[in-house]
Amino acid sequence: MAKILIVEDNEMNMRLFSDLLKTKGHQITECLEGTKAVALAEEIKPDLILMDIQLPEISGVALQQQIRTIPSIAKTRIVAVSAFAMKGDAEKLLKTGFDDYLSKPISIPLFFETVEKNLAASKTASK
Repeated sequence: MAKILIVEDNEMNMRLFSDLLKTKGHQITECLEGTKAVALAEEIKPDLILMDIQLPEISGVALQQQIRTIPSIAKTRIVAVSAFAMKGDAEKLLKTGFDDYLSKPISIPLFFETVEKNLAASKTASK
């Protein structure tokens, strides 16, 4: 079981991601407001963060960059989840510091594969 923080302002997407991850036994913390995400990540120290890119108050890119400056959570794996699915968008997001990328609408098998791959990398990095 892993601790996963989901930062997503769309309640339907939040429910879908949360429900899917709970079927795998993960402990989920939901954050609907981007402005609270960094403090919440620092408090719970998740194994993985799923970060929406288009949040109303602050971009997921800015949040990810803030998290990277906090020593206790700087190495947390962060997956960008975005409706930006044009050619080159994933590469641009990865260059900003994200560890991986998922496009919306999600493919459920790819969602699980991406989460498990990043949790495995997180465990390897923490050893």
